[in-house]
Amino acid sequence: MPRLHARKRVDSKPKPVTDPPKMDPIKFQIRPSSRSTALFSRSPRQTRPTPSTFAIPIVTSLALLGFSYVFLFSSAESTKFGIIIDGGSTGTRIHVFRYRVDRSKNPVFDFKEGSYSLKVNPGLSAYGEQPEAVSDSLGELLEFGRKKIPKEQWGETEIRLMATAGLRLLDVELQDKILEECRKVLRVSGFMFHDEWASVITGSDEGVYAWVVANYALGTLGGNPLDTTGIIELGGASAQVTFVSSEFMPSKFSRSIEFGNFTYNLYSHSFLHFGQDVAHESLRETLIKGDFSPAADSLHKEMYIDPCTPKGYLPQSSNLSLGFMAEKSKYSSELQARGNFSECRSAALKLLHKGKEKCSNYHCYLGPVFMPKLQGNFLATENFFYTSKFFRLRQRAFLSDLMMAGQHFCGEDWSKLKKKHQSLEEEELLRYCFSSAYIVALLHDSLGIALDDERISFANQVENIPLDWALGAFILQSTAKLDIQETDWITTISSSDSPTLFSIVAISAILMFVAWSISKWRKPQLKTVYDLEKGRYIVSRIGRS
Repeated sequence: MPRLHARKRVDSKPKPVTDPPKMDPIKFQIRPSSRSTALFSRSPRQTRPTPSTFAIPIVTSLALLGFSYVFLFSSAESTKFGIIIDGGSTGTRIHVFRYRVDRSKNPVFDFKEGSYSLKVNPGLSAYGEQPEAVSDSLGELLEFGRKKIPKEQWGETEIRLMATAGLRLLDVELQDKILEECRKVLRVSGFMFHDEWASVITGSDEGVYAWVVANYALGTLGGNPLDTTGIIELGGASAQVTFVSSEFMPSKFSRSIEFGNFTYNLYSHSFLHFGQDVAHESLRETLIKGDFSPAADSLHKEMYIDPCTPKGYLPQSSNLSLGFMAEKSKYSSELQARGNFSECRSAALKLLHKGKEKCSNYHCYLGPVFMPKLQGNFLATENFFYTSKFFRLRQRAFLSDLMMAGQHFCGEDWSKLKKKHQSLEEEELLRYCFSSAYIVALLHDSLGIALDDERISFANQVENIPLDWALGAFILQSTAKLDIQETDWITTISSSDSPTLFSIVAISAILMFVAWSISKWRKPQLKTVYDLEKGRYIVSRIGRS
């Protein structure tokens, strides 16, 4: 009989359970900062804003704004053009310049490959009696310019007309009439033009521009002022002298220009009527009046000796301009050609020193005009160069070499000279006796340059860059224009009617919104759960919908 109180064996295996309660093995519980009735859920963690929360969108927006500025206002290197029309005394010349603007907004000139020019005759001053006829002359020059510049860039290409000594010799009323006719043509040229861009420049301007291009070509522009080279130009109607001087100068003779990190204090003056052609005409008038008579006496009454024309010269050629023919007719009846270099030099010196007695309290080397003592090296250009080239002198020839060549030429018989130089027109060949004597009188007898001085060179170009004042004018104007554009961009942006201002504000707003959105997208949404089985909290990210 079994025992009633026997202990029942417990099966180690659990009996199957039917209808178990539906319950997850892990309880989810929230640890809220403020108690909630929901025991098993928790809202995403709310993080406090930190300085980085505000810094990220601000820094991002500033970076993007800077990028937009670079994109809007800084472009790749661009090619541009400019035009200068030189209204000289003997002809009118157009200069077309091509240059680059680099990424730093600096102009990069290439006057060897990127410069084109064309000259037409006569000069603007020849249209005094018929100013409207100037349109034909300018029309030919403008057509040349249009062929050198792409049509799509005509409207942004500045064109300037600068008249020099030829027009300065005319009265102001006549100057204005000729210039107004020029403006009429330039207004409809298709290029960018303003009326004030057609003007008569001063001789001082002309000298400064020539000095600029000379020192640009020599590589001294933008460097120590004491290393620069002076310029002495001998044009047809005037002569210009420009150089850096450390002496005190009256304000009317002093010019100051800035280039790079240096300021250059220049003496610059134009000696009107001292150009080679005008001086030669003045000498003939002086001889005819009897104010200067070589060898003390004339040949006979109303017949005077001309020491600046080779002996044997007679005005027989008909292949000359009407004005020159009239001069020749007058010359043949009142002057006798007797070429003599020394006497021609003396006559030229008398012209150069005319009025010198009026000089007071100043150094005067040419007439009554102040000039400080010459400093440094010099380039003698234009007719200085043409005369030395005719006599086949080297660039750094001494004045003594020119003097010897002039003595030989002036003393030669005219018939032999014509036979030797058959390729030259008579009008041109006649110049060289006077020009050689005039140059020695100007540079040595007046300015004090020694006959064997090596500081002076005869040149019309340096490193294949023409020493033309128009190039210097273009350098200064292009540089100044880009400087203005660089410094005035804030003014341009902030002007009330500037579309750029609206663009910047709109772009800034958009960039701020984008930066804010990026920062919100990057900010994580967190959820905290309590794992009952593991007995700890678990933090996880919430995916974005």
